[in-house]
Amino acid sequence: MAGHTENSVVINAARDLVWRITNDVAAWPELFSEYAAVQILRTTGNTVRFRLTMRPDERGRVWQWVSERTADPRTYTVHAHRVEPGPFEYMNIRWEFTEENGATLMRWTQDFQLRPDAPLNDAAMADRINRNSAREMRRIKALIEAVADRDRRASTASQPGQRQQRREQAQTWRS
Repeated sequence: MAGHTENSVVINAARDLVWRITNDVAAWPELFSEYAAVQILRTTGNTVRFRLTMRPDERGRVWQWVSERTADPRTYTVHAHRVEPGPFEYMNIRWEFTEENGATLMRWTQDFQLRPDAPLNDAAMADRINRNSAREMRRIKALIEAVADRDRRASTASQPGQRQQRREQAQTWRS
């Protein structure tokens, strides 16, 4: 039996900002609470191969694996899979970013199958992925919305200064 999960969150920020932040794989330890380290192994075009190290679990174990992901900025989608699947027979991941009323719907879909000797079965892993995805999406939403708010405030604060600067430039051009 294979496992399947699908989780989504609406982030009140422009899709380009959400895309840029979530696809900065090197910054994932700051973005995701569960990742301790990322080592970029190779980048070819829009494809990144990397080693991901988790923070210690409840038993103190540290898990790591190699994944590869290809981002398509034209369609705002990412396809990823585990190169070193660990307890999985396979793990395929798809991220989608859709504009929705000035916000961004970020959706993660994971299809997987655990090996017969894995410590969990597919249903238990799906439950774990769903819990972790919901937690991580709340965190990512808060972090990105804080950046978007800061950018909006900075843009609003700079507008009067920009207007004055344009007036001065216009006066200079007229002279």
